Amino acid sequence: MEIRYKDIVLRDFRESDIKDEIRWNTVETQWALWDAPWEMEEAIAEFDPAAYRAKAMAELAREPEDFRWCFELDTVQGVHIGGVNAYLIDESYQWIAEKNVRPGQKVYPALGIEIEESAYWGRGLGAQALEAFALYFLENGRKELYLQTWSGNTRMVRLAQRLGFVICDRKAGIRRVRGADYDGLTFRMDEDAFRARLT
Repeated sequence: MEIRYKDIVLRDFRESDIKDEIRWNTVETQWALWDAPWEMEEAIAEFDPAAYRAKAMAELAREPEDFRWCFELDTVQGVHIGGVNAYLIDESYQWIAEKNVRPGQKVYPALGIEIEESAYWGRGLGAQALEAFALYFLENGRKELYLQTWSGNTRMVRLAQRLGFVICDRKAGIRRVRGADYDGLTFRMDEDAFRARLT
């Protein structure tokens, strides 16, 4: 599947992406300072390229689901620069694995983005990718969308607000990053504000 939108392309993962993912987890790791750094420092330190390659090849052998929860992100020129993904949160805004969702339990998608190629930061491509990803969810009947970050990631906070996301939950001081405490933030999309920005 491929979604072309303004200056970006969202597309399915392919084998040639494996080398980029390995580089982004071993060499070009600046993105990990901003995307859940309380988890990523350890994940980067423990990253095993051979194990990742084997897992990625196994995923590629599977038939993709009709609805996509993640896409790779390219520029319109075909440069692979990162990806978008979504995960489930419960009514307390906590991550929950799909296998742990109880029958009738309310859960919601939280959208995320990673531009791992730092040379492409600050060009508005993240905003376009998040717009396209949110539209994909909305067009597929998923109307209540969320986004989570930490208060020290000011670029993501500004992006969320520009796209019509409003803070609905703040957990004070729960994120310790590089020796300082930050708030955990959950944003809920105001769909009218989001769509007004697109016109």
